[in-house]
Amino acid sequence: MSTAPSPSPASAPLDAPILPLLAKYWWLILLRGIAAIVFGILAFIWPGITLLTLILFYGAFALADGVLALAHAIMGGKVGSRWWLALVGVAGIAAGLVTFFMPGVTALVLLIFMACWAIALGIFQIIGAIRMRKEIDNEWLIGLSGALSVLFGVVLLVAPGPGILGLIWVIASYAIVFGIMLVMEAFKLKKHAA
Repeated sequence: MSTAPSPSPASAPLDAPILPLLAKYWWLILLRGIAAIVFGILAFIWPGITLLTLILFYGAFALADGVLALAHAIMGGKVGSRWWLALVGVAGIAAGLVTFFMPGVTALVLLIFMACWAIALGIFQIIGAIRMRKEIDNEWLIGLSGALSVLFGVVLLVAPGPGILGLIWVIASYAIVFGIMLVMEAFKLKKHAA
């Protein structure tokens, strides 16, 4: 009787189904959505916040989103490849930590940093949606949230000059829409949880 070791999660084939993983931990996607919505609402409630407060709000959001995404990747067990989810988590944690440890960063550097993070997040969300297209109907919510993130990041890079304080409303809107999409997808995935 052969006792060949089962493949490790890191060596799982790239085309392995990821729906079981995402459905099992649907509540992590829900928490990511709620964190995004709360961040957006707080930015709308206090439109006159200082740049330092905006930096701290952004850092908290990026850190929370990163921790939850990384937890989702780690908790997956032997279900499919989830490197893209781990990279989203690491990028978010790095964005949050750099923001907290360097709060005096200039507005332009923060703008570029936020744009790059949004683009990276969006690309990996799109990759996840493409991977899920054969496993679940209407995976377009994940892809659309990714496309929205990429578009947001590109717009920030193309037009960095027009006042970072006016950006508060754009960031708040983005976070709320992104969060709503994640919450909708979480409840959809909950139906597939075993």
